[in-house]
Amino acid sequence: MSARDAIFGRIRRAQGRSGSEPTASELAAVRETIAAPVTGPRPAFATPADPVSQFLKECDRLGTTHARVDSPGAVPREVARYLAERQLAPRIAAWPAFAALDWAGAGIACEARPANGTDPTGLTGSFCAIAETGTVLLLSSPEEPKVNALLPETHLCVVSRARLVGAMEEALALVRRERGSLPRATFFVSGPSRTADIEQTIVIGAHGPYRVHVIMTP
Repeated sequence: MSARDAIFGRIRRAQGRSGSEPTASELAAVRETIAAPVTGPRPAFATPADPVSQFLKECDRLGTTHARVDSPGAVPREVARYLAERQLAPRIAAWPAFAALDWAGAGIACEARPANGTDPTGLTGSFCAIAETGTVLLLSSPEEPKVNALLPETHLCVVSRARLVGAMEEALALVRRERGSLPRATFFVSGPSRTADIEQTIVIGAHGPYRVHVIMTP
């Protein structure tokens, strides 16, 4: 018997259940709960009256900069403005979905590929955004590599206003409704990477980007 089996066996005995494996009825109950999850009570602010204002307010609190553009086609110009304003190199590694935009016209060298350790800036889209917390949800796939949001020092993220939900529960319900199940990597971006593990001193860029900039499209 493995240590894992021993631990689970003790848990089952403490719960008054026999055997070392779940029964068919127990598995059925678990599957039923997963298929129809129950949402608990939520505070009033979890359903904001103005999701856009709430989202941008939370972005400000987290240190995420943001801009709004009129159309996806305006994204390259906003990227160029942002990089020039911060004196960053006009070079990005982007998700393939953005390859057809007019990057040359905006003076940006864009390569549609996964980012690597030498890329200064990565551009991603998003599955949805969460107004309650100023969070962006990304679901990884071969066409949407997570490294573009993790390796570069600057993460640019395109968020659609139409994909803005009120709270975390709504975001997860949207994943279940549209994808059925979670992909191998599901991660939430709430501002630049930070930690206070050492002497409770905030350090920015500890495990990821120093900067996160959201570009909101219609």
